[in-house]
Amino acid sequence: MKNAPVTIKDIAKSLNISISTVSRALRGMPEIHPDTRQAVVRLAEELDYQPNQLAKNLAKSRTRTIGVVVPNLSYYFFSSLLNSIEEAAIQAGYSLLICQSNESSLREKTHIQNLMRSQVEGFIISLPRDTSNCEHVERLVSKNVPLVLVDRHTDSLKVSKVIVDNYDAAYKATEHLIENGCRRIACLAGPPQLLLSNQRIDGYRAALLSHGLYTNDQYIFHCDYTQEDTLMQTLMMMNLPQPPDGLLTISDRIAYPAIYALKQKGIRIPHDLAIASFNNEPISAFLSPALTSVSQPIQQMGVETVRLLLKQIDSGDELVPPETVVMDTQLVIRESSTRLVLA
Repeated sequence: MKNAPVTIKDIAKSLNISISTVSRALRGMPEIHPDTRQAVVRLAEELDYQPNQLAKNLAKSRTRTIGVVVPNLSYYFFSSLLNSIEEAAIQAGYSLLICQSNESSLREKTHIQNLMRSQVEGFIISLPRDTSNCEHVERLVSKNVPLVLVDRHTDSLKVSKVIVDNYDAAYKATEHLIENGCRRIACLAGPPQLLLSNQRIDGYRAALLSHGLYTNDQYIFHCDYTQEDTLMQTLMMMNLPQPPDGLLTISDRIAYPAIYALKQKGIRIPHDLAIASFNNEPISAFLSPALTSVSQPIQQMGVETVRLLLKQIDSGDELVPPETVVMDTQLVIRESSTRLVLA
């Protein structure tokens, strides 16, 4: 969205009248003088004023509900994030209407339309892997509907968002593998259209370059988060003329089937191939060997997401400038990446 939506405050300021007068004039209230009403309507048309239909509905009856759309609640990250969001929302007197896009932008669009009809007061969205078309989310922005993107986002939307520093996290995880003697480090990434995945790839590449290691796109494999595709990509990776001795996976969900495939081929972890991953799911600590993984501040992300959304909701018809909250991560080092490095 290039320009901020016109509000009734803008119209009131231009005509030097009160906001309440503009509001009543636009609603055709009889107590407003015809000349005033005509001036308000004319200027509203000239400025392409688009009333916030959601706010108009809520002015009659507050629902105190928030619409949440996430890719899949079976993912540990999103189920944990939702717990945090719900707790913060309840403390503020709100309840949630929760939907899963199942990694489909079309399904996400349908959910958003249904949630609008349910008169939610705002949206919390984490985009699906199919993010090539965000027009349905852009329409929320153009209507000044309260919205916060969390974790999976896109730079094409000028909205508030809560994210982690994916570049820095991937850089540090890759650097850790290098410090443990890895020289041919592969990356099992997510879909190429997913910004989060690309940011982690950028951090991975930067770490290799800063340590004088050659970056080769043949060592980057894109997975669609399914076990079948991850198994296939892992086998392709190990069939390279020079197989990797280190591996960064974009999430623990990708790491699990990858580790299975590696063990089936007789690869010893970390002796033959050291692994670092993302999300630090609880089961990661109980694998054999235990998985090194990036821990994200999920609880704080949920709290910040609700805070930013309520800030917009409480502003009414006033435009709140977008805010981006970037949170730090922590690399939890375990046995899957630690090798004895001789000086």
